[in-house]
Amino acid sequence: MEEQAEKVTVKQLGMKWGVILALISFAYFMILNLAGLAQEQTYGYVGYIFTIVIFVLAHKAYKEEGDGFMSLGEGFKIGAVITIISSIISSILTYVYLKFVDGSMLELIKDKAISDMEDQGMSEEQIDQSLGIMEIFMTAEGILIMGIIMSIIFGSILALVVSAFTKNADPSLEM
Repeated sequence: MEEQAEKVTVKQLGMKWGVILALISFAYFMILNLAGLAQEQTYGYVGYIFTIVIFVLAHKAYKEEGDGFMSLGEGFKIGAVITIISSIISSILTYVYLKFVDGSMLELIKDKAISDMEDQGMSEEQIDQSLGIMEIFMTAEGILIMGIIMSIIFGSILALVVSAFTKNADPSLEM
């Protein structure tokens, strides 16, 4: 009797690749921080490339370790699990770094925001008002919460887009 291998699950793959993405994301954050480039928004967009590559690799693994097929929904679920796991782990690592290792980065973020507002021609009163609102989010805790929320939002959008390109629906299930 031939033993059939168990198909890898969405959760298993999502967790594995989510941890990998979290470690890559945090390492990238540290490299940018040590290079003094953490405040440059352009480099932040490069992080999305890592996310896309991880989604593609996870989808490929799902199809290879399974029956060769992956629906749009399965691809999205894999991406969603990766996103949730990755955003939680990388945000916690960032929180620990900001809270206990180098809190000066928060001051750099604030200084960059002030500089950007001055460049936009905002008055002192407008800058002070904006800073009052920003102070809530310019803490390690605020960055932790916003990091998780924003990563999940953008990660879910990317998961859907990537899944649309990497899906391979089983033709026997189509009507």
